[in-house]
Amino acid sequence: MDDFDRVQAYAPMLQIAHHIPGRIRLKLCGANDKIKSLAAYAKRFDDLWRDIPGIRSARLNLVARSCTVEYDDALIPFRAWPDLLGGARSDEALKLLGILKQKFETLR
Repeated sequence: MDDFDRVQAYAPMLQIAHHIPGRIRLKLCGANDKIKSLAAYAKRFDDLWRDIPGIRSARLNLVARSCTVEYDDALIPFRAWPDLLGGARSDEALKLLGILKQKFETLR
């Protein structure tokens, strides 16, 4: 299983609620136990989003079950988010995956 496949394991729990260039709001959906696990993970690493190249901010709202990410659309293409979450191995999705992977590899 590669990194793309690992993201796909969580993709069904994330739905794009709203997306314009530079800002995306994701809804957490699916089984409650998986949402709690994902939400706990996101909350634990919330402050690390600030250090990811191209990510301006990320806000998690557990009550609304959503996460809003503001990003630099010059670094992260608009299509990257829907492609990555939708399972399309496009150049844009792989670029976003590479950016995220760089940051989270430093956590190991």
